[in-house]
Amino acid sequence: MQVTPPVKKRDWGQIIKWTVYSLLLLNWGYYFIEEMYIASHTLRQGGTFLDWTEELATTIDNLGWFGLLFMFEMETYSLSEETLEKKSVRWSLHTVRLACYIMLAHTMYARVTALQDFNAVEQDMAVTSLCQVADQDISFGENYRYTIVDQDNCTELSQDNTFYFLEPSVITDTDGHALERKHLLVDVNDAAVWLLVVWAIELAVWLQNRDITGGRLMVVTHSAKVFYAVLFAHAGFWIYVGHWVYSWDQFLWIAGFWAIELNLSEWREEIREEELETHPVT
Repeated sequence: MQVTPPVKKRDWGQIIKWTVYSLLLLNWGYYFIEEMYIASHTLRQGGTFLDWTEELATTIDNLGWFGLLFMFEMETYSLSEETLEKKSVRWSLHTVRLACYIMLAHTMYARVTALQDFNAVEQDMAVTSLCQVADQDISFGENYRYTIVDQDNCTELSQDNTFYFLEPSVITDTDGHALERKHLLVDVNDAAVWLLVVWAIELAVWLQNRDITGGRLMVVTHSAKVFYAVLFAHAGFWIYVGHWVYSWDQFLWIAGFWAIELNLSEWREEIREEELETHPVT
């Protein structure tokens, strides 16, 4: 009689995790297209290489986060202990992670620089009507949406009498100026909080590589999870201002790094089980 081999159960946790990673890659493509669209307005009159990297900060930022995410995935789940013990493997992981942190440092720099540039913007006293800049290849910007100002739409875009040039080719009114400040403050805060989250994960990986599963430092890594609440608040802000994709992206990144947290949890359990086998409780 022929015996039918047992059907292997699907690991739904892994399926969900890699689905999240795939969706994040799609979002990365979306951000690249959107930032190129924004740059076509803000850098219409040209810009330096640094100007372009600042405009593409989210694209560069996501590339760095992808690198970190996949390095953590390999170290906490995919690679065996024997493989990780090889110096070439460990140095490769650390080198890639260092490159990723350089990208994230650039993002923090770009966010802070953008906020400083914004704080230096003053009201243009010469412009009291948007129609004054019509047909001059200038865009009206508000809430990351841009429209080239012409005689047909100038009165529809804004009826304010107070205007600010955010860039030489981008103008906004009082409401747009106030909203831009909120965007930039959230961007800076978000970049800083994500760095705190990833440093907590780095500390947990460092401890568990040394078979440490408890103690004050491990408590620090667990308490850092409160930062996820701040990140969810940022997602709520993006929903409030109508940028649903930004909120969706935030949720996906949180889910992606929660997957790493689950990997770390499983790893801790394995370490504890090995300790019990080596030093059984009598």
